[in-house]
Amino acid sequence: MAANGWRRRRIWALLATTAALGLTVTQAQASSGGTSPFGVRELRAQALLHQQQKGLSAFAEAGDDDDDGGEAQEEAEQADQYAEARTSPGIVAPGAYGAAYDSLTELPHTKGSWSDLTRLPYDSDDPRYRDINSNSSGGAGKVTGRVTGLAADNHGYVYAGSANGGVFRSRSGGGHWTNISDGLPALSTGDLQLDGRGRLWYATGEANTSATSFLGTGVYVLADPRKGSFSPRDRVGGDELESTSINALRFAGDKVWAATTEGVWSHSTKTSKGHWKLEFAPNPDYLPGGSLASDPNAPYKNITSDIAVDPKDPSRVVLAVGWRGGDTYNGFYTKSGGSWQRLTGLGDLPSNAEDVGNVTFARSADGSRYYAIDQSPEQTAENPDSGLEGIFVSKSGSPTGPWTRIATYQQLRDSGSALTGAGYQPGIQSWYNQFLTVDPKNPDHVYAGLEEVFETKDGGKSWSVPGPYWNFGFPCWSIDPGKQTGDCHQTVHADQHSVAIGSDGGAPYLVVGDDGGAFRRPLNGSADATGHATDWTSLNDGTMDALQYYSVGVGADPAGRGLAVTGGLQDNGQSELRPGDRVMGSNFGGDGGDTISDPANGCNIAQEYVYLAVSVTNNCAVNDGSWLTDPSKATSYSVAPPDNATGEARFIAPLNADIKDPNTWVAGGRHVWINTKGYAIRSGSEWFGAYDLGDGHTATAVASSGGKVYAAWCGPCNNQGFTRGIAVGNADGTGWHQLSLPADGTVPNRYLSGLAIDPADSNHVLLAVNGFSRKWTEGPGAGVGHLFETRDGGVTWKDVSGNLPDVPANSVVLLKGGTIALGTDLGVLVRTPGSKGWKVAGGNLPTTAALQLRTGPDGRLYVATHGRGIWATDVRSLR
Repeated sequence: MAANGWRRRRIWALLATTAALGLTVTQAQASSGGTSPFGVRELRAQALLHQQQKGLSAFAEAGDDDDDGGEAQEEAEQADQYAEARTSPGIVAPGAYGAAYDSLTELPHTKGSWSDLTRLPYDSDDPRYRDINSNSSGGAGKVTGRVTGLAADNHGYVYAGSANGGVFRSRSGGGHWTNISDGLPALSTGDLQLDGRGRLWYATGEANTSATSFLGTGVYVLADPRKGSFSPRDRVGGDELESTSINALRFAGDKVWAATTEGVWSHSTKTSKGHWKLEFAPNPDYLPGGSLASDPNAPYKNITSDIAVDPKDPSRVVLAVGWRGGDTYNGFYTKSGGSWQRLTGLGDLPSNAEDVGNVTFARSADGSRYYAIDQSPEQTAENPDSGLEGIFVSKSGSPTGPWTRIATYQQLRDSGSALTGAGYQPGIQSWYNQFLTVDPKNPDHVYAGLEEVFETKDGGKSWSVPGPYWNFGFPCWSIDPGKQTGDCHQTVHADQHSVAIGSDGGAPYLVVGDDGGAFRRPLNGSADATGHATDWTSLNDGTMDALQYYSVGVGADPAGRGLAVTGGLQDNGQSELRPGDRVMGSNFGGDGGDTISDPANGCNIAQEYVYLAVSVTNNCAVNDGSWLTDPSKATSYSVAPPDNATGEARFIAPLNADIKDPNTWVAGGRHVWINTKGYAIRSGSEWFGAYDLGDGHTATAVASSGGKVYAAWCGPCNNQGFTRGIAVGNADGTGWHQLSLPADGTVPNRYLSGLAIDPADSNHVLLAVNGFSRKWTEGPGAGVGHLFETRDGGVTWKDVSGNLPDVPANSVVLLKGGTIALGTDLGVLVRTPGSKGWKVAGGNLPTTAALQLRTGPDGRLYVATHGRGIWATDVRSLR
């Protein structure tokens, strides 16, 4: 027993709770008590699923070597991949999404409507699903998608801006949400701010440079947010801020300042008319229309993260400018003598380019304090544990300082953090996770958001962690299904993005927004002896369906009561909705990528984590956690194809089943992998390598019919030498060859995102193409069109886009009778046989990104939206 206890303590000493873009490790990595050495050896294979996240796993033994320490750099690479589909081979010019939306509004709608299937509470701690791959019992409770903007008043009204689902209003301090922005062309949130007149300002375009950030269409202002809803006529200025992302809005006198990915802009707050003024761009030649606008690095040359206004002189502002990955222009700037000058001599706050990255400012209400969080590009590149330079205070109240550092990542780590292992400590994702706010009545009371929520009540002399990353690893934790998270109190979801302080009836509260939605506690709340809060309330009651799905799977419920619907989510694992459920559960943890469900048995599920880390279950992953002491009781199995171990797959890699044989699967990395055992597969070694796409090439879409397989790929996949292609062959490994795509540009040199094969003829294939046509994309070979067709197996192709709006296309399906359904960044469009025109599918689907379309065994069409959940409609109504 003593030896076993030593081994468990050694495992915990080596534990690195790793997560990239919120990619959380599972209970298998986080559990200790009761796990025997035999169980550790048996479960080490499971831990290998997470090697892409770096750091030692919970099942690493003494003497195991760490990786190369490139965690932060790899996270940044992951962040780029989602944007590549829309921007490569160049950059997107202003006006692209606005023009697409205008075209969309001119199209007719089909009959019928969509049902929002996931507008239900989603319990990340559902006790039914405490399997080896689940994060259930972590402590976050009910969750939704990423909340990147928050505003609150003193009358109980809270406004939450989601990553790509728009703005929601609550009249009760959070919860009972109503969407107030569905009439806008962009539902991606950069910032939300209430001004002194009570107006709500909505900056579109999420600017945290994460993997799933969408561009915006500018800034909108709502005069009466308690009653009204946003409309396109509420836009401030012209199209100057279209196709940009906005980090922050700040008010100074009668001006509103916008920190964007294309410099710093300002506009009068007295009117919404007139153009935005470009105040400062460190590298103006790289802006759209500039001489270097087509340079591959142009998107990274004019990024601003925040703006600080001097409380004693509103005309004096300080700009925090710079790309999180580092550039010579990074630094702090202020205007002097009529021109913008780089600031130096700020005290502890760095002014050198190497240590100024993503920055957040916050000012006390009385003007006596300014606070700042600074991410260091140099630390991000070289320190395997954290990219945080520190948290700083200017006790003069001036944003020019002098500044004093009041927190390092080591101090935060030692204040009750859950992130204490090598390779993943506070601030490792400070390029992605930041918020900062000051108690209006106490300038020394500050909340800071990184991966976790931190608090100081004495101006930074001491810190606590009221919102730890999760409860795994703490002595109070237990997997007991009879409790949410053992004896621990509820915490918040990981990865903090936004914050607001409001009140109702004179009782002030804090609201935080993160990758799991919105959470509230009293501003001066209670905590236990470790500093962890005892009074968090989840505001995610299901009425804010902002879930960010990558995929959807549908199959008959084995109990014969209807259909089971599942899907993979950004940082919220895999949701499971079975007939009769009033609350969805989470049966897989981390990022949920692509999904396959058995049409005949919806509890047969194959779920991708990331980089083709595929797991399979035959019972919906129902488990009471008994696998902790008896590994044989685990009900999901790691079956990752070999490209997962080598890293030769995209972050969200394609996984699909043959449309005629649900037991034949195709997975795409550098290689095309085939599984013919279906849901009986138990090992990654059971995949068959059918074809090598080539060094540097990775699959972007796969499809199979009767054993004939198509695999689209890119490589390089960014705008520096972007190339793409399609390979065709048989599932048995014969007949493989690369298609010779037409040199005339019939198929554009853009990201190939979706394939659909005609069940009646495997030579008849539809191809969806992402990005924008060359009018908006400044890059070689961008071409035009978004939907292409071949009837001879890819020998020749035809552009069948017709009057399709010029908007990125993500997924395509060929429905019975020949109707085509296309999932785009602005919803779902359909075209019936013989028709030359497209229609918008239904009348009530939000104009958000439709990433995947699938037909269910019930004949309905299902769509996984990346921002507004899973919806379904009757195919017969799509005409």
